[in-house]
Amino acid sequence: MTEPWITVGTIVNTQGIGGEVRVISHTDFPEQRFTKGSVLTLEHAELAGPIKLTVEGSRPHKGFTLVKFQDLSSINDVEKYKGGQLKVAKTELALLPEDTFYIHDLIGCEVVDEQGSPIGVLIDVLQPGANDVYVVKPPQGNDILLPVIRSCILEVRIPAKLVIARIPEGLLD
Repeated sequence: MTEPWITVGTIVNTQGIGGEVRVISHTDFPEQRFTKGSVLTLEHAELAGPIKLTVEGSRPHKGFTLVKFQDLSSINDVEKYKGGQLKVAKTELALLPEDTFYIHDLIGCEVVDEQGSPIGVLIDVLQPGANDVYVVKPPQGNDILLPVIRSCILEVRIPAKLVIARIPEGLLD
């Protein structure tokens, strides 16, 4: 694959004998990604290369998204795809509201304080509930967990790969 791809789901199992698969969704937009007619690219270690699959239908089921693909009508057609990654081209991503960012764009950003002093590199985004938490790897020591709230995250500049943060008192002690 030559262009940047984003994983939107992982096929974890089959569902019944009619060709449906259980997918763990990795997207905030499952209704868009898994809608009838959507074309997804499947990458799997057992395949010679990526293949295109067209969604025939989907439905939520017990924390998974059940997906049926066109021209795959039995368990035998889909069993070999378990463990495969469903992807879309980065150019197909939905536009986000202002001050909202894709996690893959945040990873690798340099995090600095208000004076421009380096704090570390953003390595992960946790989503525990009330607000996201940026995981920042400093040059030395333990990871820093920064709550994504207005008083802490002052500015995000994706093109510059930069996050400006105000460190809450006592966080680095």
